[in-house]
Amino acid sequence: MPFRAACLIVLLSVAVAAPAFATEQPDHRRAVDEVLTAFHASAADADGALYFSLLADDAIYIGTDASERWTAEEFKAFAEPYFSTGRGWTYTATERHIVVAPGGSVAWFDEMLVNETYGVCRGTGVLVIQDGVWR
Repeated sequence: MPFRAACLIVLLSVAVAAPAFATEQPDHRRAVDEVLTAFHASAADADGALYFSLLADDAIYIGTDASERWTAEEFKAFAEPYFSTGRGWTYTATERHIVVAPGGSVAWFDEMLVNETYGVCRGTGVLVIQDGVWR
């Protein structure tokens, strides 16, 4: 009986003390989701300033075509003429999965997208925190 009582006391102590040791973590998945949603919305709105501000300086953009692999600067040079005339593109996310690595500074995602011209597409990517902002 004393052994069981001691075990019960230890378990209760851990259960009561555990919340005090927990640290509040930012909701990284929600933040990444918001960036991705803003990314697609800014493309649809032809808002190049917002669109490109969401990319890291060393970003690589992989497009829907197998030949499309662009640095951020290359993609900006391609897209800016469209955005400057108010023409964007609309991809609507119908499903999105986000995983945040331990440590909370890297996240990767995959999403199903629908586009009027191209139909169902898949988007994938990696985001990192730079200067406190997901990019």
